[in-house]
Amino acid sequence: MQISEKYNPQETEQKWYNYWLENKYFHSEPNDKPPYTVVIPPPNVTGILHMGHMLNNTIQDVLVRRARMQGFNACWVPGTDHASIATEAKVVAKLKSEGVSKSDITREEFLKHAWDWTDKYGGTILEQLKKLGCSCDWERTRFTMEPKLSQQVIKSFVDLYNKGLIYRGYRMVNWDPEAKTNISDEEVIFKEQNGKLYFLKYAVEGSEEFLSVATTRPETIFGDTAICINPNDERYARLKGKKVIVPIVNRTIPVIEDEYVDIEFGTGALKITPAHDVNDYEIGKKHNLPMIDALDDDGNLNDHGLHYAGKNRFDVRKQIAKELEEKGLLLKAEDYVNKVGTSERTGAVIEPKVSVQWFLRMSEIAKPALDVVMDDEVKFYPEKFKNTYKYWMENIRDWNISRQLWWGQQIPAYYYGDGENDFVVAETIEEALELAKQKTGNDQLTAGNLKQDEDALDTWFSSWLWPMSVFDGLLDPENKDINYYYPTSDLVTGPDIIFFWVARMIMAGLEYRKEVPFKNVYFTGIVRDKQRRKMSKSLGNSPDPLELMDKYGADGVRVGILLSSAAGNDLLFDEDLMLQGRNFMSKIWSAFRLINLWNHEDKPANSTETQAIEWFENKLNKTIVEINDQFDKFRISDALHLIYKLIWDDFCSWYLEAIKPNYGDGISKEVYNKTVELFEELMKLLHPFMPFLTEELWQTISERSMEEALIIAQQKKAEAFDETIIKNFETASEFISGVRNYRQTKGISPRETAEIYTNASEFANEAVIRKLANVSEIHFGTKTDKPSFTFLVGATEISIPLSENLDLEEEKKKTEEEVKYLKGFLISVDKKLSNEKFVANARPEIVEVERKKQKDAMDKIAILEEKLKSL
Repeated sequence: MQISEKYNPQETEQKWYNYWLENKYFHSEPNDKPPYTVVIPPPNVTGILHMGHMLNNTIQDVLVRRARMQGFNACWVPGTDHASIATEAKVVAKLKSEGVSKSDITREEFLKHAWDWTDKYGGTILEQLKKLGCSCDWERTRFTMEPKLSQQVIKSFVDLYNKGLIYRGYRMVNWDPEAKTNISDEEVIFKEQNGKLYFLKYAVEGSEEFLSVATTRPETIFGDTAICINPNDERYARLKGKKVIVPIVNRTIPVIEDEYVDIEFGTGALKITPAHDVNDYEIGKKHNLPMIDALDDDGNLNDHGLHYAGKNRFDVRKQIAKELEEKGLLLKAEDYVNKVGTSERTGAVIEPKVSVQWFLRMSEIAKPALDVVMDDEVKFYPEKFKNTYKYWMENIRDWNISRQLWWGQQIPAYYYGDGENDFVVAETIEEALELAKQKTGNDQLTAGNLKQDEDALDTWFSSWLWPMSVFDGLLDPENKDINYYYPTSDLVTGPDIIFFWVARMIMAGLEYRKEVPFKNVYFTGIVRDKQRRKMSKSLGNSPDPLELMDKYGADGVRVGILLSSAAGNDLLFDEDLMLQGRNFMSKIWSAFRLINLWNHEDKPANSTETQAIEWFENKLNKTIVEINDQFDKFRISDALHLIYKLIWDDFCSWYLEAIKPNYGDGISKEVYNKTVELFEELMKLLHPFMPFLTEELWQTISERSMEEALIIAQQKKAEAFDETIIKNFETASEFISGVRNYRQTKGISPRETAEIYTNASEFANEAVIRKLANVSEIHFGTKTDKPSFTFLVGATEISIPLSENLDLEEEKKKTEEEVKYLKGFLISVDKKLSNEKFVANARPEIVEVERKKQKDAMDKIAILEEKLKSL
């Protein structure tokens, strides 16, 4: 067969991906095989591939391809998320660039623009995943805003509302002025920021006295409705029941008492701004304080801000500090570092804001979802994330599920009046009209009298149903797909969305199917650069995955990224690993070319070949057991390391060297066929990691039918292996390495044969040793008086008479230096072992290590002193 000198990924990858697609190897339908199901963590519909996606989807593809080769009916469901905040922001920006404001158009017009944007830019990331080799069932691709999935989201909302789990409440929420929507507590990221602590002067009404109050946000004084002191603070006992005047605003507010106030913080007097601080809001409710909202939805001061109306909150902070100072109302300002809440999506500083929102009660549905994880019905890898999960679930708060956005599922609440409870919740306006008629007793109501809630649902409220909704499980709970594929098998995701997504999917699965949505959750690490910074476009430290694949091949990148990724530990990206992946491809390609170049002859296998085959078959079986064990523990990187070593070291460096025919000779057909058979088994093991290269080689080895493609070939099952055969070969390889080391250190040509004297009575793999160490004669159970190079392998002593070409004086000098070093080393070990305190207190295994060092040093010294005598 003709095989090119070098492997070319560019020529190969698209060819085999098209072949796999054309033959529908990725597609799955329920059958009598056991299912293996994975649902993709849906990326943003308008997103593009980044390094995190590369890691996550490579791992998923490895698991899915391996399952397919182990007899499972593998189904990997792809899809995208509508990403309300991110997508709406992009559409708003696009409209703005065209001179159109969102406020100037209707919801229907805006949604048309959003769908146009999605149709134009959406799905790019899925095409990029194909280049990576992802074997998703593309016929099953779903989108969280497609009609059937939206229908399930609405159905879920109505159901939970009817169960009393969803309610409408007037609460303080996290307002994102950039996205112009509220966000959940989990979407608020707290960051340390350098700021100032301003000490303001509040004049005490009817006196010359003033009260000093510390704040980091002087721009919120326009919303002050009280000053709060601790009733136990004797410093302010005289102010109880008094009033103070808000600086600049000149509005009189009461001094109230509450033990919430920390006497030690600031001045011990706290300004209460119920509309702009979560804690102030609670104090305001407790003391029936009025609420003055001084900020608009853009984070600008409104009319309550007087002459600052229309100005940005951060600009006002600087300007008001200046005005306070000029008017003698600023006592001092100190540098201060505090944690500021920011939006996970936009990075904007969050503004606490009071508004009417929709909430989902979490305590009732959280308890069962906590139990299944703590009882290992859902297993976390690494297990350490159970504690993170437990802490959050035990301190869970109600989930704010409404967003002030248009792109998303519109909340199915319909208002028929202005009263607080003048609404009904239904899946359609027709059902809503019937409910409204029943609730009001007014049969004259029409659909025109109903107004649907303007808000959209949180994006996570659609993706928490993902493992069920992709199979239409809420629309038709008994359909064949949901009953076959659910619960899914494994979920691969990042620990950063353990609360947003993982916990909520478990809750939803238990609520609607009474079953967990998956059996295992594998948390990948976060991809970071060498400086341990998270990779991001803004830092410019994230390489383009497509460029990496063009440079190193998809297989090279897949192997490179997995060689360094341990479960749950951050991955420090190093492009050299991609190079290592590409070099691995080249090594395998060269190994196959070597096998392919040998002439085949009708002759029996010789003893060297027989020993090598016997060893490698046992080594292969042992490694398969170890690989399976690593996969069971979700140590994907360690499984790859085992395969890498099996191919590079064991197969290429030892097995092929052992069976390689001498120059001009051919290889036994029997040995050739066995070698190709072993190579095929290696390709099966490697295929999940390097699908393109392995399929190319598989199809080159032999002409295969559609049913014989590697992608659906079955991996070898673990079989019994003989540890003694493996150990004997390892010992032989140490003998061979020792002889090679002798040649290398002495500058002797590998072609010069060596003679061996040994205290052993026999060698288990004598034929292999003779060939690979180029040994002419072995003297068993015999010592030599000739000047020799001697080394130990366990208790076996090997002596090689020195070549006549060596400078014996130089050899004597080197040996004396080695003896001197070893004697110095032995003194330090003896000293440690003669220390009774060390021997009594150290762990037994540590003492044993020192004793082994002592024995090894003594044995080596004895050998070298014998060598000196002969020299």
